[in-house]
Amino acid sequence: MNQNPEQLAQNSAQNPLPKQASRAAKPPQAIWNNIFVFPPNRDTLGGTAYLIVENDANILIDCPPWNEDIQQFLQSLSGVKWLFLTHRGAIGKTKELQETLNCQVVIQEQEAYLLPGVSLTSFQDEITLSPTTQVIWTPGHSPGSACLYYSGHGGVLFSGRHLLPNQQGEPTSLRTAKTFHWRRQMSSIQKILQRFTPDTLQYICPGANTGFLRGQKVIEQAYQRLAALDLSTLVQSQTPL
Repeated sequence: MNQNPEQLAQNSAQNPLPKQASRAAKPPQAIWNNIFVFPPNRDTLGGTAYLIVENDANILIDCPPWNEDIQQFLQSLSGVKWLFLTHRGAIGKTKELQETLNCQVVIQEQEAYLLPGVSLTSFQDEITLSPTTQVIWTPGHSPGSACLYYSGHGGVLFSGRHLLPNQQGEPTSLRTAKTFHWRRQMSSIQKILQRFTPDTLQYICPGANTGFLRGQKVIEQAYQRLAALDLSTLVQSQTPL
């Protein structure tokens, strides 16, 4: 009997493999019936990966922890067609993922050089992966930082490290010593606000700091919260963390 993706995730949690699983290993969790969030990945400094299940053209957003349980989970859902990397810090075990899943890897062209030996699809400003998904270049955090927009569920932006929750769970950009260009990052937020509306952007799935969401899994009322940011003050006031 076929099981839906959410049932498979629950089974993964209830019946872990006895040899490969450890107490530290956590299964992916369903956000909606076709979108899953993975536990933070130590290979990407605590980055959070996501999976969109779409008519045999599944999209993996950033690299999840790479272990036997997660491999089997992905393969049980007909594998992965696209692995989209939001920025250079999300590369993780991309080569191993591609070899195992035979997926196509998508990354913004300015960071493609970081993946020698990997078959890539690179893009400049944006690329469409399916009728419901578009990748948008949002430079600032890194030269090739990009977000994926999914039109289902009222509009979901998978933001990588371009937009992260702060300690209060509010979406913002966080300036660090590794930030490529802070002013361009502010411009990329404005680009998102100009492209979408409250009706087309209702959620953000951030690529890190998900513990600050305190179990909520997503940032709700995404457009309104982004619009409330004072970008002119933010660009002047924040010093690197």
